[in-house]
Amino acid sequence: MPITILAIESSCDDTSAAVIRDGVILSNVTANQEAHRQYGGVVPEVASREHQMKIVPVVDVALQKAGVDKNEINAVAFTRGPGLMGSLLVGLSFAKSFALGLGIPMIEVNHMQAHVLAHFAEAPYPTFPFLCLTVSGGHTQIVLVRDYLDMEVIGTTIDDAAGEAFDKTGKLLGLDYPAGPIIDKLAKEGQPVFKFPQPKIDALDFSFSGLKTSILYFLKRELKNNPDFIDENLNDICASVQHTIVRFLMKKLIAATEQHKIREVAIAGGVSANSGLRNALRQTGEELGWNTYIPAFQYCTDNAGMIAVVAHQKYLAKEFVGQDTTPLARWHL
Repeated sequence: MPITILAIESSCDDTSAAVIRDGVILSNVTANQEAHRQYGGVVPEVASREHQMKIVPVVDVALQKAGVDKNEINAVAFTRGPGLMGSLLVGLSFAKSFALGLGIPMIEVNHMQAHVLAHFAEAPYPTFPFLCLTVSGGHTQIVLVRDYLDMEVIGTTIDDAAGEAFDKTGKLLGLDYPAGPIIDKLAKEGQPVFKFPQPKIDALDFSFSGLKTSILYFLKRELKNNPDFIDENLNDICASVQHTIVRFLMKKLIAATEQHKIREVAIAGGVSANSGLRNALRQTGEELGWNTYIPAFQYCTDNAGMIAVVAHQKYLAKEFVGQDTTPLARWHL
């Protein structure tokens, strides 16, 4: 009998639903929230209200695209955390109602674990054990992945995440939100001619707060001498910031491969869609003899497809949760 699971992702500002059957994703539907653009960042209360409006239509479309009736669903999975409490609560509440109405079990999924296992949404798949650099707006981690449900964080940010550094830089430059993809696009037309200090952090950990401060002071200094500095040098500024961030990420990832003697290397999370990081991984992999893995764009940003992949493995392991489950804004691997 086939195992068919409905998965819900609502950790931040994307409402997403996916259907997976026997490990094969049949649909992966995501609705973005344009309402945050005017604020220059995600507003938690706005996000939760948007989820309430969109979750039923998104699930309906996911079921239709998959060609699956709700009565064929064997379990419903949801993102329990980490994320925004109000957003998580909407997804969990829907999952509880759906499961209760159909008399099926629920499966909780860690959002960061899902980013890592997004690599099993489409071939080629990494071989265990592998290292995964998981980079998003809220997290920057290096994860040692021994098996589907056996992971260890061996490096993490001690303050801000790489994605936040991109977004805050975009705000300083007057770019639209989200700034990460815009900086990536502009960087392709520029050169990394401006130098920013590399953070000096021990072991395999990261830090981006100092970099954000150095970019702020750099722009203030240059604008004092030339009010048109940003307009005249926008592409080169973006290229320089992106080069600095990618170089720091790759430095730590190289150190991790040497320390753990692993040549299976992957990237995941929203920032894994960045062309500079993708190119750096490919190039470094060729130079050092790595087998590298980069997820398709639809599985880089927040999406229910990656939640579904974890849910399938948890279903096989019979890891279910009850109706008394609560969301976790902070939930570490």
